[in-house]
Amino acid sequence: MQERGYDLWMKPGVYAPTTQMEGWTPDFLVVRTKGQPASFTPALRRVIAAVDPEQPVSNVQTMDEIVDANVADRRQQMTLLGAFAGLALLLASIGLYGVLSYTVTQRSREIGLRMALGASAANVTRLVVGHGIALTGAGLAIGLIGSWAATRALKNMLYGVSATDPMTLGAVAVLLTLISLTACWIPARRASRLDPIVVLREE
Repeated sequence: MQERGYDLWMKPGVYAPTTQMEGWTPDFLVVRTKGQPASFTPALRRVIAAVDPEQPVSNVQTMDEIVDANVADRRQQMTLLGAFAGLALLLASIGLYGVLSYTVTQRSREIGLRMALGASAANVTRLVVGHGIALTGAGLAIGLIGSWAATRALKNMLYGVSATDPMTLGAVAVLLTLISLTACWIPARRASRLDPIVVLREE
């Protein structure tokens, strides 16, 4: 029996017949059903009225509604945290794109020389994308270490999933890698289209 919330340890409890509980009447009636629980409400009201017509029946809720009410605060916290995480992801993507674009600009002479010496567009693309993937890999390593360190703070905010869930961490790592590849692709394509003659002439 859990009375204090889903994020707290359970208290010891016992079940006893109501006939042994002098001066105490149950406040709640729990009914296990098959199918849609809400559809049984009229029938339950009729059964209770047949036993005790003066017994009021109020605050009828399904177990899903009770669980939703108990995790509402956490859901709001996680929605806010998710919004900030999405913003951080957007800023990281823009930052990665900006760094790679700046790198391509700074290394345009080197790229021009490589292409003049026979480097193909595919080679240049791999060079730029490889640099971006290296930055992404370093960021993912730091992020995973930081996430493991922050598990204690996140543990009480999660419900139904562990703070160190490998599937979640793996999915986030794959998502960040795909986003970084997209952010790398545009500067890489721009670098592969540089005209070595124009670049070297400008230098």
